[in-house]
Amino acid sequence: MIASEGMRVAVGLRQSCLHQRHNRRADGGRKIAPNSLDDVEFPPDVSAKIKTYVYRLIDPRNGETFYIGKGQGNRVFAHIRDDLGSDESDTLTNKLKRIREIRNAGFEVIHVIHRHGMDDKTAFEVEAALLDAFPGLTNQAGGVGNNDVGAMHAGEIIRRYRAEPAEFIHRVILINVNRSAVESSLYEATRYAWKVGPKAHRAEVVLPTVQGLIVGAFIPEKWLAAVPENFPGRDEVPGRLGFIGREASREIREQYVGKRVPDAFRKPGSANPIKYTW
Repeated sequence: MIASEGMRVAVGLRQSCLHQRHNRRADGGRKIAPNSLDDVEFPPDVSAKIKTYVYRLIDPRNGETFYIGKGQGNRVFAHIRDDLGSDESDTLTNKLKRIREIRNAGFEVIHVIHRHGMDDKTAFEVEAALLDAFPGLTNQAGGVGNNDVGAMHAGEIIRRYRAEPAEFIHRVILINVNRSAVESSLYEATRYAWKVGPKAHRAEVVLPTVQGLIVGAFIPEKWLAAVPENFPGRDEVPGRLGFIGREASREIREQYVGKRVPDAFRKPGSANPIKYTW
């Protein structure tokens, strides 16, 4: 396939369920197609020529792109090997769960090299643009710069750049939250689940942000391990915490909500959604 800016290389195979049923493991485990991508890799000379690339993983059952990444060498194939190496009892990421569902249905993930021959800086920009363009991805983090310069309505751009910077008078944790999650519940999107340390227990206020704007304010009353026992109805997220709290007072909300995150707390290229103000 030829794209306007270069070659897109599709490296996908699909196996029929009928063919797959003859290749079950004796222990009743996951079905593996005889011509699967488990052993596929780019030869060294090809890797050298394609340099850094951005790729998409596609579900052949519905044609949906479910993961976008950037890499070199055989990074694009590593996700399949991650799935094969995961024990059934392990806590799986959404990406690996999707890969396992595809393979169990008798298909193989389609690997598409969306753009190649780039340096790292260009690849980061291409990856970030694609992450904006494809909703519902299993990526756990957005692309570099998505929070600051990602896709947004023209009105949002005006609101963001004309907003006055916030002045922090409390010990604040800034959390960059997913815009689609905010539409469901801002509190739920803000409180669960984050890789924070003991410092989080000292926070007086938690402020969710979307593309550089503060959109809410909550008072964390206690931080707990991200497990269903502490947060009923939520999946366990090992190594992360969530908080139980309440909406901040009107005075605190007026102090922060609608203000812009100061430049000092928006490090260019940072993918970490957590920022401390003290």
